[in-house]
Amino acid sequence: MAGQEYFVHPTAIVDEPCVIGRGAKIWHFCHIMRGARIGEGCNLGQNVFIANDVRIGNNVKIQNNVSVYAGVELEEDVFCGPSCVFTNVSNPRSQIVRHSLYEPTRVRRGATIGANATIVCGVTIGRYAFIGAGAVVTQNVADYALVLGVPARQVGWMSRHGHRLPHPDKEGVMICPESGWRYTQGEDGLLRCLDFDEDRALPLQNGKDL
Repeated sequence: MAGQEYFVHPTAIVDEPCVIGRGAKIWHFCHIMRGARIGEGCNLGQNVFIANDVRIGNNVKIQNNVSVYAGVELEEDVFCGPSCVFTNVSNPRSQIVRHSLYEPTRVRRGATIGANATIVCGVTIGRYAFIGAGAVVTQNVADYALVLGVPARQVGWMSRHGHRLPHPDKEGVMICPESGWRYTQGEDGLLRCLDFDEDRALPLQNGKDL
């Protein structure tokens, strides 16, 4: 992989074949296993492990001491805090091989996983969701949801810019204090941004593309 437009620290181990995107940085003592695909602009901190065939999107930041096991997928712009934990088997036993029974875990675009949080396999963490430090996630997390505790429970909503949203105004709208973007809860109970198209990752203005 010499001459590629990414950085790998001399202490890191990168098995071939794998794909590492332009501008990615892989720091001390990381191990990237064969078949892994790491997107552009990713930053993997010290002692990060990426298992065989794992898919990681662009601009993902993985802090120190995180292992991303087979069956876990990280979409674009995901943030994994220091020492957060993923699993891939819900009933592991040392003497029983369950490689064919890995349960998929999907972390969708823009989500944040706090330091020391544990993500039990088989769940989907929604777009721009926020998992608090030390939380233990055992079920799916909705887009923009803020979840805390053991087991993790939703306690509010977070904006795309990482701020806890205030209570809705008289029109049912919550406004991010940093961006001014508006959010509202639909009849299905899910939060949507009125100024951002989640499916296409495009900002909107008055419901139209910018």
